[in-house]
Amino acid sequence: MMFLPFCTTLSLRRALRFLLLAGLVSASACTDEPDPTAPTRDDNLALGNPSGATTDEKQPTNYLLSKPQFALSYHRDRGIPNWVSWHLSSAWLGSAPRQDDFRTDAALPRGWYQVTTGSYTGSGFDRGHNCPSADRTRTLDDNSATFLMTNIMPQAPTNNQRTWVGLENYCRTLVDQGNELYIICGSYGRGGTGSNGYATTLDDGRVTVPARCWKVVVVLQVGTDDARRVFADTRVIAINTPNRNDLNSDWAGYRTSVDAIEQATGLDLLSAVSTAVQATIEARVDNGPTQ
Repeated sequence: MMFLPFCTTLSLRRALRFLLLAGLVSASACTDEPDPTAPTRDDNLALGNPSGATTDEKQPTNYLLSKPQFALSYHRDRGIPNWVSWHLSSAWLGSAPRQDDFRTDAALPRGWYQVTTGSYTGSGFDRGHNCPSADRTRTLDDNSATFLMTNIMPQAPTNNQRTWVGLENYCRTLVDQGNELYIICGSYGRGGTGSNGYATTLDDGRVTVPARCWKVVVVLQVGTDDARRVFADTRVIAINTPNRNDLNSDWAGYRTSVDAIEQATGLDLLSAVSTAVQATIEARVDNGPTQ
């Protein structure tokens, strides 16, 4: 016997019309159209490639690594990323436990020095995530990817465990409120103060300790065509912290503008957004809620 698909008979169509009017089913119940308000995993570089990084091995100070979980520009001579960019929505979040499997990144070109977790041993600096472990908990593989050493920078423990974590937790609160975020994080300069005092490098000079750590967060309601939905009133949070162990735990005290971070780093952040909108949102310092 051949069964007719749901919603193809007249009686079922009448029944559906009644249920729609009664508000008991959604309008998309009998269509193949995706729900534009359903959270998805979007392109980690949807708002732009801040340094024009490529996979050209002849550009070892700006080498692009694009993974399903995040994208980054790696600086071989500093042993840390210039920046890491990722999308965050509830589609990335789940119950996968923290893997703690710090390891080298086999995606780097052959012959490049491989930073290991041992590069940080006894240094007084944390193995600080750029893209956080807690932002990738949908699957074990997603979480594990955040422990690749190409996603790690030497970070003062107070900065990493208090100030930075406070903003990371707030970002996930924004997701819980129905938003999706685009986050770009990075560092610059040379020399920071960890629990063992000041240092400029680790691992016999192969890993640079940055002087400053920064992050930019673009907040959007869940939707599609994201770069085109960034408007002049879109909330953008930018912070720039010194890499020191005496940092204030309140991240809000380190808010700055995107323009200021661009001036310090030479990057072109949010380059996929219209130039007119960029001019407005990149000049503004956020003063919105912090929890």
